[in-house]
Amino acid sequence: MSTYKSIFGKQVKSLSSNLDNVQAEGQIWYNSTDNLFKNVITNSAWASASNLVSGRNQTAAAGTQDASILFGGKEGPPPNADTGTTQEYNGSGWAFGGTMTDARYELGGAGTQTAGLAFGGIDGSTNTTATEEYGGTSWTNGGALTQATYEQGGAGTQTAALAFGGQRQPGIIENNTQKYDGSSWTNTGNLNESRRFIMGFGIQTAAVAAGGSSSPAPNTTATEEFDGSSWTTVNTMNTGRRNGGSSGILTAGLVYGGADSSPSNKTEQYNGTTWSVEATLGTARYNHYGAGTNDTTGLYAAGGPPSGLAIAEEYTRSANVITGAAFSSGGNLNTVRGENFGYAGTQTAGVAFGGFAPSVPGATGKTESYNGSSFSEVNDLNTARWDISGDGPASAAITAGGNGPNAQTEEWNGSSWSEVADLSTARRARTSGTQAAAIVAGGQDPVTAATEEWDGSSWTAGGSLNTPRGRGGQAGPQTAAIVASGTQDPPNVGNVENYNGTAWAEDSDVITPVRACQAAGQQDDLLLMAGSGAPTGFTQRWNGTAWVTDVNLGYNGNGGAGNGPSTAALQTGGGAATTVEYTPETTTLNIKTITTG
Repeated sequence: MSTYKSIFGKQVKSLSSNLDNVQAEGQIWYNSTDNLFKNVITNSAWASASNLVSGRNQTAAAGTQDASILFGGKEGPPPNADTGTTQEYNGSGWAFGGTMTDARYELGGAGTQTAGLAFGGIDGSTNTTATEEYGGTSWTNGGALTQATYEQGGAGTQTAALAFGGQRQPGIIENNTQKYDGSSWTNTGNLNESRRFIMGFGIQTAAVAAGGSSSPAPNTTATEEFDGSSWTTVNTMNTGRRNGGSSGILTAGLVYGGADSSPSNKTEQYNGTTWSVEATLGTARYNHYGAGTNDTTGLYAAGGPPSGLAIAEEYTRSANVITGAAFSSGGNLNTVRGENFGYAGTQTAGVAFGGFAPSVPGATGKTESYNGSSFSEVNDLNTARWDISGDGPASAAITAGGNGPNAQTEEWNGSSWSEVADLSTARRARTSGTQAAAIVAGGQDPVTAATEEWDGSSWTAGGSLNTPRGRGGQAGPQTAAIVASGTQDPPNVGNVENYNGTAWAEDSDVITPVRACQAAGQQDDLLLMAGSGAPTGFTQRWNGTAWVTDVNLGYNGNGGAGNGPSTAALQTGGGAATTVEYTPETTTLNIKTITTG
């Protein structure tokens, strides 16, 4: 009789705690503390990723799960506008890349983030033969397709690509296949079944064409494999659909989403012979975007209907359970407020104060203490005001300025506020730092570049901002502060500046200029949350090198308050009582208990 040791090569171990690394996959052990047998199994799941900079559909893609590009398509709600913009994903968030020469939609894509390929599609109302090559920063023209097609499948690399199927005019569905050698396209073996909106993956000499829409059937389950010269019909998919995401290679491929009778959330894996059903997407959708190298990782972003979605999801198949970064609900404020107010402290111990309260209506001095789960009312600010911020720990907050404009500075000792020396210049302002060393930079009424530094007893002038603005995001100590975005009333400005205790220096601009936003973090790790001028709940993160998008707040948040480390940020209010707390991505082993029956 076979034993566990003869099969696996190891005995069943007795351990007081669970195994904690991926080498445990497939092993069985006895947990003597729980009195249970345990093992680790492979898990497949989709997890939410950071949103796109802007939503779109009918787009194309290239690359891997942590280094991909999305390009072309239609952007915004109907009637959507054709776009040639490129968005790059680094495994954490999205940022703009180079713009295509030819804005178009329903195009094909292949290659990688630094060597991408775009071909065909619809430019305005005309299908095109145009091909463009991406070098990591910009697009250049390549060789023209042999015939103008759109809604085609694609596979391969920038110098060895494949385009197949699609339409060359409405109602004429193609079986044509073309090869690209890095400079020109040539015709090769036709598909056995003409179709459009094909989900394709693989390389030029070993590609797969899955699903799509053909005549007379609206959607097909047909699968064909390409060997470099001809197509062979193989085992069909489980569910016929069109225009979904796809990625991988011939022996380890994935298709996900798409449309059958309605938007689909289905995922199927192809092993080179048969299709199997895998974990479902969090959001059912279609309109063709996918990236990934094999059947263990995938990225699906954008889509519809009807307007372009900004949603992105990552697929992982491993012994680990990956939980994506997210904002989750915290305790609600007792007093709804907005127009920017102050929050000092962390997710587990903080104090919120001031703002514009609709219940008044007008400026409020209401102060609430937060214990990590609920807010409770405590003593008010001495001067009610809005368009402020604050900093410091929950027991020693500081805030200055406000609407009016106001010059007053107040300090919180854990139970009450006391007025201290005024700012030299009254303004609606942002305050960061501590009660012993705070800083106010810029402000409004009027818009100013002035900086003031607090030494615990008085304010003195510091170096002026290079770009005057108010209502931006500010964080960090007096000798290493950062100011991001804001407004000159109008316009919004995207400028970012760092302070060294003496002077401000320009850094890379934000992705999307906003005002009435909130900041959490520091100079080299900042999370900028919400703000007027961006999509609802939009967040953008600075990692010290570049700005990328981050996960959505889940509510508007404009004119709220925020603080904390960027990886444990808290955002509250903004015309609502809502509080949300940021949790970064986590990875844990998929440990299961072995049971009988």
